[in-house]
Amino acid sequence: MSQFIQLHLLTSYAPSNLNRDDLGRPKTAKMGGFERLRVSSQSLKRHWRTSEVFETALAGKIGIRTKRFGRQLYSELIEQGVTEKSAKAWAAEIAGVFGQIKKEQLDIEQLVHISPEEQDAARSLIAILAEENRAPKKEELDLLKADHAAADIALFGRMLASSPSFNVEAACQVAHALSVHSVVVEDDYFTAVDDLNNKEEDAGSAHLGEAGFAAALFYSYICINKTQLIDNLQGDEALANSAIKALTEAAVKVAPSGKQNSFASRAYASFVLAEKGEHQPRQLSVAFLKPVNDPDQGQAAVAALNDQVQKFDQVYGECADSRYALNVFEGSGSFDELLNFVTE
Repeated sequence: MSQFIQLHLLTSYAPSNLNRDDLGRPKTAKMGGFERLRVSSQSLKRHWRTSEVFETALAGKIGIRTKRFGRQLYSELIEQGVTEKSAKAWAAEIAGVFGQIKKEQLDIEQLVHISPEEQDAARSLIAILAEENRAPKKEELDLLKADHAAADIALFGRMLASSPSFNVEAACQVAHALSVHSVVVEDDYFTAVDDLNNKEEDAGSAHLGEAGFAAALFYSYICINKTQLIDNLQGDEALANSAIKALTEAAVKVAPSGKQNSFASRAYASFVLAEKGEHQPRQLSVAFLKPVNDPDQGQAAVAALNDQVQKFDQVYGECADSRYALNVFEGSGSFDELLNFVTE
């Protein structure tokens, strides 16, 4: 059986626009018949993966997700004295290993996740080609690695349409964060004044605009299959624990960057419930099917979560082997103890 680590978080954000839709307004979703504020799982994973927390904890073990690898290879070939025509052709051949190259371009048609080992292999090949002034041989283009040690690829997976045998099954699933209460997205009407205005002649503003915003207490859910994660990392349990620790810290501390300069919407989670065990995972979002409507919203949300945990246990039996809770509303628990719990 796989060992699962589940994280349930409550994070409160003051008025903000963390994750915008195609109209520039905060993303929403209907749940329980009510409009909820939403932050997409894609946005959350992107900000965690590119955060300083990840970079510090997993230096050298993080891949890149890009269409533009061919451009990077081309520039490096040029720097090593290869002619422009050859550099373009060779860069396209090497980048083409990772996905279909756009016609007469160097860009790959879809975003691909490339591990540090694969990047190093491509650069080593470039050095050889530049030194010997020749095109890559077919056997030299075997750059894809099934035994890489990229923690972010191991966590969030990889899909290569052109080389499915090198796909990686994600060991971590992330739900869209939803507000535990109903929301109404409001509009901020704002103006900007030209600093060089003549106060007597130019009384008006130089710019008018509006931006959507809303405040919310979000429920977030993360499920990590630790057994799958260790397998994705070729049995490196120490690296798997580092990845779990980094992910937990990022989920608790790293906020989406949308409209940060306008709203300074940075927040730490106010409540975290971590669960471990071999039981089939389940969300606790059903606790908020009925929107929380209480003056003490934070504690009411915590009570709803804890009540839901107990009810699941009553009906299905114990749904986790062990649990740890951090509650900022009460000042109980410890962040260091939380990190120890998820990695021990």
